[in-house]
Amino acid sequence: MANHKSAEKRARQSIKRTTRNRVTRSAVKTATKTALNASGAEKEQALRNAFSTIQKAKSVLHRNTIKRKMARLAKALSQTKS
Repeated sequence: MANHKSAEKRARQSIKRTTRNRVTRSAVKTATKTALNASGAEKEQALRNAFSTIQKAKSVLHRNTIKRKMARLAKALSQTKS
């Protein structure tokens, strides 16, 4: 338990950031699964949404993680087209 005013503020900030990061990571997972499970014309739109969601998570996820996820999604899409 925080004893100082600044420590209490840091605890509040930590809770807010943890919640925001959890929501963002969850959104990335959901968008990725939706894009991979989509079919036909929906696949292109789902992929765009997934890319957008992943790019918005740049402050939560490491930049190489973001690049890796996007590359794997693009590869999965190109394999389904061929």
